[in-house]
Amino acid sequence: MAHLPVRRLLPALLLALPALAAPSEPTPMSLHSLTANRLDGHPESLSAYKGKVALVVNTASECGFTPQYKGLESLYEAYKDKGFVILGFPSNDFGKQEPGDSKQIAQFCELKFKVKFPMFEKVVTKGEGQSPVYAFLTAKNGVPKWNFHKYLVGKDGQVIAAFPSAVEPESAELKAAIDAALR
Repeated sequence: MAHLPVRRLLPALLLALPALAAPSEPTPMSLHSLTANRLDGHPESLSAYKGKVALVVNTASECGFTPQYKGLESLYEAYKDKGFVILGFPSNDFGKQEPGDSKQIAQFCELKFKVKFPMFEKVVTKGEGQSPVYAFLTAKNGVPKWNFHKYLVGKDGQVIAAFPSAVEPESAELKAAIDAALR
């Protein structure tokens, strides 16, 4: 068996040490350990929603599912006083259906659907450049297949369930899951 001299291996080992010792990005323990920018550009700690049930939705202004904004706002109004919140995260990942900037998105949501639930800056929901929020949401629950995919997050900041785009905000299935999480 041939042995390489230590002096030939040492430089390679020294070069590899920083990579081996570099700590990896810590995995968030809950949604509440993250921060995201609101549409106005101000950062908000998602710990502000600790103790609430949250429905996190990737939204888009030019999608066939865009009318779900109306149902989401209805759902928010019906449940907000019970400890429930909807967190909207615009995304241009699917069909380039959210081309606007934060100001345009805010105007669209306000004028067209009178959205009052919290809306955040546009994010990447899958693949390269994925936002920390979606890295957390998708770690155990899969990436969205399209716009208006919904993640139900419990009071403790852990994902309880995921619902595909076709599940309407006011569906019995989603309402039952919200009711159970609020108990």
